[in-house]
Amino acid sequence: MHIPDGFISPKMYVPAYVAAAGLWSYGLGRLRRNLDDEAIPRVAVLTAFSFVLMMILLPLPGGTSVHAAGIGILAVLFGVWTAFLCVSLVLLLQALLFGSGGITSLPVNALAMGLIGGAAAAAAYRILRPLHERAALFAAGWLSINLAALVLAIALGAQPSLARSPDGTPLFFPFGLSVTIPAVMIPHAIIGVGEGALTVIVCGIFARLAKERGS
Repeated sequence: MHIPDGFISPKMYVPAYVAAAGLWSYGLGRLRRNLDDEAIPRVAVLTAFSFVLMMILLPLPGGTSVHAAGIGILAVLFGVWTAFLCVSLVLLLQALLFGSGGITSLPVNALAMGLIGGAAAAAAYRILRPLHERAALFAAGWLSINLAALVLAIALGAQPSLARSPDGTPLFFPFGLSVTIPAVMIPHAIIGVGEGALTVIVCGIFARLAKERGS
């Protein structure tokens, strides 16, 4: 799912950095106010878990990859802004230490995966939870990865229209939306099933641990 360096035009990643910087600042403020000391170790564990999940990459044609992410887990258990910041940190560390993703593409990846994916997961869980807890968790996990993938597919597919050489050759990513959307969405629809199941399992474990601490 990560978009690497060199695939995104400055016309996209510069404004994305501006938007992400403001949202990172806002999110940090919310985190300082709302995250209690007891939750910090759990956030750290699940951020590390997300890091491991995102390191298991299955390459896709066209320069991106498919992987689980743990976005839904973070969003359901700790909220959208915590998920956004944790996923952003994971993406930054992977770009700096392992060359997975990239620095220029960081804000696009972070906004798509951490913020939009996290918001989709939180909304799905909140809406569906009164109907069925496990179905709500599964939907949160599946939707988090697939909506993020859709946003990244659109970001990639928009590149030929954003930046071209005088002879019309795309300067960055060469394929349009007719290629990127099916190429990215089909495998993510499949891996989303695993993401949904993982969200059910991990959130269930944390719910049981919370009950045991309360009893």
